[in-house]
Amino acid sequence: MSEFRVIDGRDMVPPEPLEAALDALETLPEGDHVTLLLYCQPGPLYDILNRDGYCWDERARPDGTREIRIGRSPLPDT
Repeated sequence: MSEFRVIDGRDMVPPEPLEAALDALETLPEGDHVTLLLYCQPGPLYDILNRDGYCWDERARPDGTREIRIGRSPLPDT
């Protein structure tokens, strides 16, 4: 059964959201994903995810929040 963890980085100070996301990914089981909420695009995180072969997608919410889902394998559509 797939589960996910939400990290609300909107009130964190950089680099806290990046560090929290990377920490969560270290123990992420296959099929699960992490959702990171931010008000900006995390360029350095995207570089790391691409380098390390993670799958991710980003959606903009009406309030300006960027919802970034990250997993080891392709993410299910929502």
